[in-house]
Amino acid sequence: MAPPTTGTAAAPAAAAAPATGAASGQAPDTVIFDLGGVLLDWNPRYLYRQLFQDPAEMEGFLAGICTSEWHRAHDLGEDTLRSCQRLARQHPAYRDLIMAWAERGEEMIAGQFDETVEILGALKATGVRCYALSNMERETFPRRRRRFGFLEWFDGHVISGIEGVAKPDRKIFQILLERHRLDPGAAVFIDDSPPNVAAASELGLTALRFTSARQLRADLQALGLRS
Repeated sequence: MAPPTTGTAAAPAAAAAPATGAASGQAPDTVIFDLGGVLLDWNPRYLYRQLFQDPAEMEGFLAGICTSEWHRAHDLGEDTLRSCQRLARQHPAYRDLIMAWAERGEEMIAGQFDETVEILGALKATGVRCYALSNMERETFPRRRRRFGFLEWFDGHVISGIEGVAKPDRKIFQILLERHRLDPGAAVFIDDSPPNVAAASELGLTALRFTSARQLRADLQALGLRS
Protein backbone atom coordinates (compact mmCIF):
# COMPACT_ATOMS: atom_id res chain seq x y z
CA MET A 1 0.00 0.00 0.00
CA ALA A 2 1.38 3.35 -1.01
CA PRO A 3 1.60 6.02 1.69
CA PRO A 4 -1.41 8.34 1.88
CA THR A 5 -1.42 11.52 -0.12
CA THR A 6 -1.06 14.60 2.03
CA GLY A 7 -1.77 18.22 1.36
CA THR A 8 -3.80 19.52 -1.56
CA ALA A 9 -3.61 17.49 -4.75
CA ALA A 10 -4.13 19.18 -8.08
CA ALA A 11 -7.39 18.14 -9.69
CA PRO A 12 -7.11 16.53 -13.13
CA ALA A 13 -7.73 18.91 -16.02
CA ALA A 14 -11.31 18.39 -17.16
CA ALA A 15 -12.64 18.41 -20.69
CA ALA A 16 -16.05 19.92 -21.38
CA ALA A 17 -18.68 17.49 -20.15
CA PRO A 18 -20.90 16.11 -22.93
CA ALA A 19 -24.67 16.12 -22.56
CA THR A 20 -25.27 12.46 -21.86
CA GLY A 21 -27.79 10.37 -19.97
CA ALA A 22 -28.58 6.75 -19.39
CA ALA A 23 -32.20 7.32 -20.34
CA SER A 24 -31.12 8.22 -23.90
CA GLY A 25 -28.88 5.18 -24.21
CA GLN A 26 -25.73 7.28 -23.84
CA ALA A 27 -23.02 6.96 -21.20
CA PRO A 28 -23.83 8.21 -17.67
CA ASP A 29 -22.61 11.72 -16.87
CA THR A 30 -22.19 11.30 -13.10
CA VAL A 31 -20.31 8.85 -10.88
CA ILE A 32 -20.90 8.62 -7.12
CA PHE A 33 -18.17 7.01 -4.99
CA ASP A 34 -18.25 5.48 -1.56
CA LEU A 35 -15.03 6.31 0.32
CA GLY A 36 -14.12 3.61 2.86
CA GLY A 37 -13.44 0.32 1.10
CA VAL A 38 -13.38 1.94 -2.33
CA LEU A 39 -10.98 4.90 -2.20
CA LEU A 40 -9.74 4.68 1.41
CA ASP A 41 -8.36 1.55 3.06
CA TRP A 42 -10.21 1.76 6.40
CA ASN A 43 -10.24 -1.02 8.97
CA PRO A 44 -10.18 -0.70 12.79
CA ARG A 45 -7.78 -3.64 12.86
CA TYR A 46 -4.99 -1.46 11.49
CA LEU A 47 -5.09 0.33 14.84
CA TYR A 48 -5.96 -2.52 17.16
CA ARG A 49 -3.32 -4.91 15.86
CA GLN A 50 -0.87 -2.47 17.43
CA LEU A 51 -2.67 -2.67 20.78
CA PHE A 52 -3.42 -6.39 21.10
CA GLN A 53 -0.84 -9.15 21.16
CA ASP A 54 -3.50 -11.85 20.76
CA PRO A 55 -5.53 -11.60 17.49
CA ALA A 56 -8.36 -13.62 19.00
CA GLU A 57 -8.62 -11.20 21.92
CA MET A 58 -8.71 -8.30 19.47
CA GLU A 59 -11.53 -9.91 17.49
CA GLY A 60 -13.44 -10.50 20.72
CA PHE A 61 -13.05 -6.84 21.64
CA LEU A 62 -14.33 -5.68 18.24
CA ALA A 63 -17.20 -8.16 18.30
CA GLY A 64 -18.26 -7.52 21.89
CA ILE A 65 -17.28 -3.99 22.93
CA CYS A 66 -16.36 -1.63 20.07
CA THR A 67 -18.88 -3.27 17.78
CA SER A 68 -20.03 -2.28 14.32
CA GLU A 69 -23.47 -1.51 15.79
CA TRP A 70 -21.90 0.83 18.35
CA HIS A 71 -19.85 2.52 15.65
CA ARG A 72 -22.90 3.07 13.44
CA ALA A 73 -24.08 5.73 15.88
CA HIS A 74 -20.95 7.72 14.98
CA ASP A 75 -21.86 7.49 11.31
CA LEU A 76 -25.25 8.92 12.26
CA GLY A 77 -23.70 11.96 13.90
CA GLU A 78 -23.04 11.00 17.52
CA ASP A 79 -19.85 12.57 18.89
CA THR A 80 -17.20 9.86 18.82
CA LEU A 81 -15.24 11.09 21.85
CA ARG A 82 -18.31 11.26 24.07
CA SER A 83 -19.46 7.87 22.81
CA CYS A 84 -16.10 6.37 23.72
CA GLN A 85 -16.13 7.99 27.15
CA ARG A 86 -19.56 6.55 27.85
CA LEU A 87 -18.56 3.08 26.68
CA ALA A 88 -15.36 3.25 28.74
CA ARG A 89 -17.41 3.88 31.88
CA GLN A 90 -19.32 0.69 31.11
CA HIS A 91 -16.11 -1.31 30.51
CA PRO A 92 -13.42 0.30 32.70
CA ALA A 93 -10.99 -2.58 32.18
CA TYR A 94 -10.89 -1.67 28.50
CA ARG A 95 -10.85 2.09 28.94
CA ASP A 96 -7.58 2.81 27.11
CA LEU A 97 -8.47 0.52 24.24
CA ILE A 98 -11.89 2.11 23.84
CA MET A 99 -10.52 5.65 23.99
CA ALA A 100 -7.99 4.77 21.28
CA TRP A 101 -10.93 4.62 18.87
CA ALA A 102 -11.43 8.37 19.27
CA GLU A 103 -7.86 9.42 19.97
CA ARG A 104 -6.08 7.39 17.29
CA GLY A 105 -8.82 6.96 14.70
CA GLU A 106 -6.68 8.04 11.77
CA GLU A 107 -4.53 4.96 12.32
CA MET A 108 -7.50 2.90 11.14
CA ILE A 109 -6.73 4.10 7.60
CA ALA A 110 -3.71 2.46 6.00
CA GLY A 111 -3.83 4.86 3.06
CA GLN A 112 -5.65 5.38 -0.20
CA PHE A 113 -6.31 2.81 -2.90
CA ASP A 114 -4.10 4.32 -5.59
CA GLU A 115 -5.68 2.49 -8.53
CA THR A 116 -9.17 3.66 -7.60
CA VAL A 117 -7.92 7.20 -7.11
CA GLU A 118 -6.49 6.97 -10.63
CA ILE A 119 -9.93 5.98 -11.93
CA LEU A 120 -11.48 8.98 -10.18
CA GLY A 121 -8.87 11.24 -11.75
CA ALA A 122 -9.45 9.78 -15.22
CA LEU A 123 -13.20 10.31 -14.93
CA LYS A 124 -12.70 13.92 -13.85
CA ALA A 125 -10.31 14.49 -16.75
CA THR A 126 -13.02 13.48 -19.24
CA GLY A 127 -15.55 15.86 -17.70
CA VAL A 128 -17.60 13.36 -15.69
CA ARG A 129 -19.15 14.83 -12.55
CA CYS A 130 -18.01 12.93 -9.45
CA TYR A 131 -19.48 12.94 -5.95
CA ALA A 132 -18.67 11.27 -2.64
CA LEU A 133 -21.41 9.59 -0.60
CA SER A 134 -19.92 8.16 2.57
CA ASN A 135 -20.83 6.82 5.99
CA MET A 136 -18.32 8.71 8.11
CA GLU A 137 -18.18 10.56 11.42
CA ARG A 138 -18.94 14.28 11.42
CA GLU A 139 -15.65 15.23 13.08
CA THR A 140 -13.53 12.85 11.01
CA PHE A 141 -14.34 14.16 7.53
CA PRO A 142 -12.43 17.48 7.84
CA ARG A 143 -9.30 15.58 8.89
CA ARG A 144 -9.63 13.21 5.94
CA ARG A 145 -9.97 16.16 3.55
CA ARG A 146 -6.71 17.58 4.84
CA ARG A 147 -4.95 14.22 4.68
CA PHE A 148 -6.10 13.03 1.25
CA GLY A 149 -5.88 15.64 -1.47
CA PHE A 150 -8.03 13.72 -3.96
CA LEU A 151 -11.09 14.46 -1.81
CA GLU A 152 -10.94 17.99 -3.22
CA TRP A 153 -11.50 16.63 -6.74
CA PHE A 154 -15.15 15.84 -6.05
CA ASP A 155 -17.95 18.10 -7.22
CA GLY A 156 -19.68 17.55 -3.88
CA HIS A 157 -19.71 15.42 -0.73
CA VAL A 158 -22.56 14.01 1.33
CA ILE A 159 -21.35 12.61 4.67
CA SER A 160 -23.64 10.61 6.94
CA GLY A 161 -22.39 12.07 10.22
CA ILE A 162 -23.17 15.56 9.00
CA GLU A 163 -26.57 14.64 7.57
CA GLY A 164 -27.72 12.42 10.46
CA VAL A 165 -28.67 9.57 8.15
CA ALA A 166 -26.52 6.75 6.79
CA LYS A 167 -26.50 4.26 3.94
CA PRO A 168 -28.36 2.10 3.13
CA ASP A 169 -31.20 4.44 4.15
CA ARG A 170 -32.56 5.81 0.90
CA LYS A 171 -32.88 9.28 2.49
CA ILE A 172 -29.16 9.92 2.21
CA PHE A 173 -29.21 9.05 -1.48
CA GLN A 174 -32.11 11.44 -1.96
CA ILE A 175 -30.18 14.19 -0.16
CA LEU A 176 -27.34 13.83 -2.66
CA LEU A 177 -29.62 13.65 -5.70
CA GLU A 178 -31.75 16.62 -4.69
CA ARG A 179 -28.97 18.85 -3.38
CA HIS A 180 -26.94 18.51 -6.56
CA ARG A 181 -29.89 18.10 -8.93
CA LEU A 182 -28.71 14.74 -10.22
CA ASP A 183 -30.67 12.46 -12.51
CA PRO A 184 -30.48 8.95 -11.02
CA GLY A 185 -30.93 7.46 -14.48
CA ALA A 186 -27.71 9.15 -15.61
CA ALA A 187 -25.65 8.31 -12.51
CA VAL A 188 -23.43 5.40 -11.48
CA PHE A 189 -23.00 4.51 -7.81
CA ILE A 190 -19.96 2.54 -6.55
CA ASP A 191 -19.84 0.88 -3.11
CA ASP A 192 -18.33 -2.23 -1.55
CA SER A 193 -21.43 -2.97 0.58
CA PRO A 194 -24.18 -5.10 -1.02
CA PRO A 195 -27.01 -3.45 0.98
CA ASN A 196 -25.84 0.00 -0.16
CA VAL A 197 -25.63 -1.17 -3.76
CA ALA A 198 -29.14 -2.61 -3.53
CA ALA A 199 -30.53 0.63 -2.08
CA ALA A 200 -29.00 2.68 -4.89
CA SER A 201 -30.38 0.34 -7.51
CA GLU A 202 -33.87 0.63 -6.05
CA LEU A 203 -33.66 4.40 -6.55
CA GLY A 204 -32.82 4.00 -10.23
CA LEU A 205 -29.05 4.47 -10.15
CA THR A 206 -26.72 2.14 -12.00
CA ALA A 207 -25.16 0.48 -8.95
CA LEU A 208 -21.79 -1.29 -9.05
CA ARG A 209 -20.42 -3.51 -6.29
CA PHE A 210 -16.76 -2.64 -5.81
CA THR A 211 -14.44 -5.65 -5.58
CA SER A 212 -11.26 -4.36 -7.25
CA ALA A 213 -10.05 -1.41 -9.28
CA ARG A 214 -9.55 -3.68 -12.27
CA GLN A 215 -13.15 -4.87 -12.18
CA LEU A 216 -14.42 -1.33 -11.63
CA ARG A 217 -12.53 -0.07 -14.67
CA ALA A 218 -14.05 -2.84 -16.77
CA ASP A 219 -17.55 -2.11 -15.45
CA LEU A 220 -17.22 1.60 -16.19
CA GLN A 221 -15.89 0.96 -19.67
CA ALA A 222 -18.88 -1.31 -20.34
CA LEU A 223 -21.08 1.69 -19.50
CA GLY A 224 -19.18 3.89 -21.93
CA LEU A 225 -17.06 5.70 -19.35
CA ARG A 226 -13.32 6.03 -20.01
CA SER A 227 -11.34 5.48 -16.82
